[in-house]
Amino acid sequence: MNQELNLTYQQALEELTDLVNELENENIPIDDLAEKVKRASDLIQYCQSKLTYTNTEVKKIIAKLDNPTDL
Repeated sequence: MNQELNLTYQQALEELTDLVNELENENIPIDDLAEKVKRASDLIQYCQSKLTYTNTEVKKIIAKLDNPTDL
């Protein structure tokens, strides 16, 4: 990503959903298409990184619960 996105996961997902709908409905002028596809790509990467981070953190929490002596 060229710039850090300052969004919550939900905001990013909603924007991505809107972009996908625009692409599917062919509502994007050709002059804006590359910019919209790039934004969608950035949002996908952002959401994937958020999901990966959250998954890792949840696994750590569960591991601590499974091994209370590690607390």
